[in-house]
Amino acid sequence: MPDSKNVAVAVVGMCGSGKSVLANHFVNDGWACVYFGGVTMKILEKNGLPKTQQYEKQVRENLRKEHGMEAYAKLLYPQIDDLLTHQNVVIDGLYSWDEYIYLKERLGDRFIIVAVITNREIRYKRLHLRPSRPLSEEEAIMRDHHEIENLDKGGPIAIADYYIQNNSTLDDLKSRYLGFISWLNSR
Repeated sequence: MPDSKNVAVAVVGMCGSGKSVLANHFVNDGWACVYFGGVTMKILEKNGLPKTQQYEKQVRENLRKEHGMEAYAKLLYPQIDDLLTHQNVVIDGLYSWDEYIYLKERLGDRFIIVAVITNREIRYKRLHLRPSRPLSEEEAIMRDHHEIENLDKGGPIAIADYYIQNNSTLDDLKSRYLGFISWLNSR
């Protein structure tokens, strides 16, 4: 059983909201990071497939067909559970309501959701300009619709324990992260 003082914080939000940037703040403060998308990337590498939206989507859908909508949580829970015995864990990439339920049932109050909320126009601009796997506005819109309609991504965002608005600078996001940590420590 994980040490009750350690927590798992899942960072959720729409694509381009700044989830990975926020997760990096946790890592820089010594938290272990479990990146759900890492499962997808390993499968792409293992099969010699390019890291494109098309192939990533195909892998995600195949995993969920095989393991259910909670696939990523189910596959990574043993790693999360093990890490929690030693330290706090940040989860980058929890998507679906089923993933949320799967982890909440196993971790209870030690499982916390922080949602990164960013205006759509800002997200789309970030996605277009990002150096790794950039998306056009059309691709970003299609991804949003797919994630909301097919992955139940809205549920974990709606039920979050804490919200961080990320429409400004990296320094502002860091400040909001520190506000979250203060909130977390006062619970």
